[in-house]
Amino acid sequence: MATWPKTLDRAGITDPSLRRDYDEQRRLVAGYARAEYTAVRLLLPAELVPDVIAATAFMHHSDNLIDQGPADERIAALADWEGRVHAALKSGEADEPVLRTLLAAIARHPRLRQYVEDFLAGAPLEVQTQGFASEGDFQHYIDGYSLPAFMLIAGLLDAGAPADAYLAGCRSFIEASQRLDFLNDLAEDLGNGRLGIPEELLARHGLTRSDLTRTGPPRKGSAPEGFRELVGDQARRIRTGLTASYGLVDLVHARSRPFVRALIGIQGLTLRAVARKGTALLDGSARPDVAAALRLLGREYVAARRRRDAVVSAGGTAPGAVGGS
Repeated sequence: MATWPKTLDRAGITDPSLRRDYDEQRRLVAGYARAEYTAVRLLLPAELVPDVIAATAFMHHSDNLIDQGPADERIAALADWEGRVHAALKSGEADEPVLRTLLAAIARHPRLRQYVEDFLAGAPLEVQTQGFASEGDFQHYIDGYSLPAFMLIAGLLDAGAPADAYLAGCRSFIEASQRLDFLNDLAEDLGNGRLGIPEELLARHGLTRSDLTRTGPPRKGSAPEGFRELVGDQARRIRTGLTASYGLVDLVHARSRPFVRALIGIQGLTLRAVARKGTALLDGSARPDVAAALRLLGREYVAARRRRDAVVSAGGTAPGAVGGS
């Protein structure tokens, strides 16, 4: 793995001020998404790493603005942020590090601009959503917000596969991942007045939203009747979706395949932890086994190194240029 200064060099980021901006985004991403950050640094080619970090930082910054607080304040914050982003896209200049690095990433990957536009267009849906009456409402949320958010990153990994096939592969992964997030974050979301599991699915298991709301301290074995079956139902759906997501590996550039496999694999480890926690999810979320996650990252790191060594032995350039994607 290249050092961070060498990573910036390989990406062609030489301006001292811009390098400081990227340094700041790297520290932020490493702080709130350590596992994902580690996967990016270990498994993606150095040339791609800074821009994946820039896109991640932009997505997280945007989400933070609209994730907490009264709806009217979040709507106002989104409108202000959207105006600043569009002004930066139009002028090519910005006074915030998160936007300066985003603009630099777009200069190297012009298609990223459209993904930014799509993400902003879907952001009001995130502000408005406090739950889903039906599975159809959940699917609408995936198409409107979750998928555009994921495409900020996935759009940098595309190997030129047919657009429809690539989008479908990305959607399979993000639907399973979002369903897993909503299940794992159930206790926190309920505390914030939100529920990510469709209410028609609750009804199928004889449950209502109020049945899941804790009114006191955690009590072992106190989950409402039907909740265990609900968790099992959701876990099966998620497992099916993650299995289908492995088709995405063949649609990204070869240099990005270890990273995508690791991304799916870590979600699988999280699902395993969620299934083990079962009804205790009403008391808090589950975390994947750290040792298992490290083993997974280690395997994929070896695979990535072998590929790069093979490219060099064949007389190519490792890990390969990414400009213009």
